[in-house]
Parts: sequence; C-alpha cells; structure tokens
Amino acid sequence: MRLGLSSAGIAFGLFTFALPASAAPTSITYQHKHHIITVSVTAHLEWRQPKRVWLFRGVEAIPPARLKTCGDEDIAEAGWTWEERTDWNEDAIRLTIETDVSAKLEREAGSVVISKSASGSIVFDGIGLTGRNVDASLAAILTIRALENDVASVDLPIVETQPTIDVRDEELRAMGIKEVVTVGESVFAGSPVNRRHNIKVGLAKFNGHLIPQGDIFSFVEILGPVNDRTGYRKELVINGDTTLPDYGGGLCQVSSTAYRGPWEYGMPIVQRKNHSYAVSYYSPQGTDATIYPPNVDIKFKNDTPGALLIQSYADEQSRAFFIYYGTRDDRTSDVVGPYIFDRVSAPKEEKISYTTEIPVGEKRKAGERHDGMKALWYRTVQMPGTGAVLERYFSLYEARPLYWQIGVTADEMLNRTSGDFNDTPSWLPSKP
Repeated sequence: MRLGLSSAGIAFGLFTFALPASAAPTSITYQHKHHIITVSVTAHLEWRQPKRVWLFRGVEAIPPARLKTCGDEDIAEAGWTWEERTDWNEDAIRLTIETDVSAKLEREAGSVVISKSASGSIVFDGIGLTGRNVDASLAAILTIRALENDVASVDLPIVETQPTIDVRDEELRAMGIKEVVTVGESVFAGSPVNRRHNIKVGLAKFNGHLIPQGDIFSFVEILGPVNDRTGYRKELVINGDTTLPDYGGGLCQVSSTAYRGPWEYGMPIVQRKNHSYAVSYYSPQGTDATIYPPNVDIKFKNDTPGALLIQSYADEQSRAFFIYYGTRDDRTSDVVGPYIFDRVSAPKEEKISYTTEIPVGEKRKAGERHDGMKALWYRTVQMPGTGAVLERYFSLYEARPLYWQIGVTADEMLNRTSGDFNDTPSWLPSKP
C-alpha cells in the first residue's frame, strides 16, 4: 500500500493507529509514475528526535502548562507522568527529500516554437519539456504518516507545469497541437558507444511525426528498415536465447521511451511485449517495450481529442524523451507498481552450443547470467462520466545461464543436426 493524496487531502489508507518510531520501515520508496527513488531510513539518524509524552493515569494526554515547572514528586501526586519517546523530525526529512529526491526529479518548464519549413517538414526551435516541482514540505508530512503506520511507499506530491509553446502553423493548430499531453522518458547512462549511436539515430526517426486523432501508432512502421544502410551500427540484440551484436542494438531504449508516455497518460495500449530477461536500462521492470521488426511492435491508440505531435531527443545526461504535443482531456490515470514476485536465480550451470558463424575452435559469449522474475503493474483509467477501469500489465522475465558458443566446421554442424554426433567434438575438451 502506498501513502498519497486524495481529492479531500491526505489519504492514509485503512490504517487507524500509529506505531512507535522503532517499528517504522527501514526505507521509504518515493514514487511518481515510473520514477522510483528509495531512501534509507536507518541511514538518516537525524530523522529521529526525542519527544516527551505526558500521561495521566497511564493514558496519553495534554498536560496543563503548570506541570512543566513542577518537580517529579508533584507530577506523580497529581496523577501525571511522562516518558521519553522517539519522534520524527519533519525539517530533517524535508531536507533529505530536497537533496535526495527533488534534485533528481525537478526541472524547469521548457520553451518551444513549432513551425513548418518551406518543404512542409515540422521544425522545433527549443524543447517543450514540462516543468516538474516536488512539494517537499507535503512529502515530509506524508513520509511521517507512512513511518507511523508502517507503510514503506509514498506517492510524491508533484506539480507539473506546461512549457511555453508557440505553434506558428495554422494547420497544426487546427489539429489541436497546443500543449504537452504526456512525456515518455528513460535513462541510458552507461551505454557503450554503438548503443548510444543507435539510440540517437532511432530517436531522430520519430521527431516531427504526427499521429492523427483516432489512429493506431505503430513504432515498427515508422522506424522502417534497421541495417547499416539506414545508419545503424552493430550492438547487442536479444534474439531468441542469444544476445549478440546486430544492427540497431539499443533501439528498445527508444521503443520503451515511446511507450511510457501514452501508457502513463492512459491511452489504449494495443500491443506491447516485455524483454525476455530483465535489462537494467529499462528499470523499473515492467515498464519496457521491446521491438523486433516486423512482428514484435509497440502500438497504442491516440484517443485524445486531437492529433499528437512527437518531439524526440536525447539530452547530455543520457536521458531519452518523447514529448507528445496535442490536446489534453479530463481523464485521470494512475500506474501502480512494480510488484516483483517469483524471483528465480540464474542457473549456475553454463549453457554451450555450437555454430559455424565463428572460426573453428573459437569461443564467444552469447549471453550473460540473468535472474528471473515476474513484474506486475496496475493501471486505472477513468474518463469523464464513466467508472474507473483497472488494467493489469504483466511481465515475465526468464532466468538465464551464462551462454557460450563454440565454432565448428560445417560438416560437424551437419552431423550434429542430423543426430549423428557426440555432445562434444572430439577435438574439443568437454568444457570450453
């Protein structure tokens, strides 16, 4: 259960009693959509402070002011006692939120001019990213309520602001392009050079693309061919049970970024598939969307009041963005998760197979070890005048062993596929 806000103010779920600070969670997870930041409670001793609690005949009560100047004997005779307890320091918690949480999420609203060139292509001058501000004071109050009620997750109170948008093309204005509807974002920090290159090439394919009102967006259709002639380099690609270099490795970073915005806004998701195993680039798990042309695609329906215009780019902090301009409606949408369960450790025994794609006797790694798990997200979408619809988004990530491939001759491979073979060629040791 998460602690958050309701239309009436602060909502504390079903809890009706408070626990002492010593029984609080050891960490608090702050969440805004797919953004998840965990802060250790035990690492912040300054969050706790001593508090004198007054008791009248054993029951907690507010003492009269005169008792604060009395000696212990006078207090006892009057039926009053007091004890030292641990309380939560709101100011210290707020400071931690500002330092460890707000700094990672907050941003200024952008500014963009949208027009068309002489050839009719859409031109962006600037970046129309929405602003984001965390109400740290309210977040601190919610944190204390969560700690008192043994709740380990808090919905961050965040205010989003629209960028300054100047749409100078009359046709775009007539299609409803006037504000930011939603933003998809992801982080690809730590990616190797070829993966970064492919991400930037892939993002450029979608910049300026229009999705008419009511249309189905197909990522693969817009992406087009993926090969060396379309500007891609070889990088690791998951293909069946192998993970080997191929053209376009890293494009799933682009597809997952494109998916997150419409998913979080509440648009109908027509097609989406998670990766075979959990990939750190797409954390939190369950928010990824893999593609493998032509069959594996990410599709969603534009059911907003107008067209959607995409601005896609990557910034210097290795963050990818899909900004969807259009017309917002009065729907409400919330995503809750991930619920991770059925964890399975990666198999200890290595997997070995044989191939003619590499020199005879050569060994190459075809896959790393990966733990398996299941991830579940819930999404509620409510359109004006209708009841809320609850949807489940389930992802199954396989447990995989360390995988090696060994080069063999064509004859040896033929013998193996015909069934006339030993587990290991005679000229190779039993294990690589």
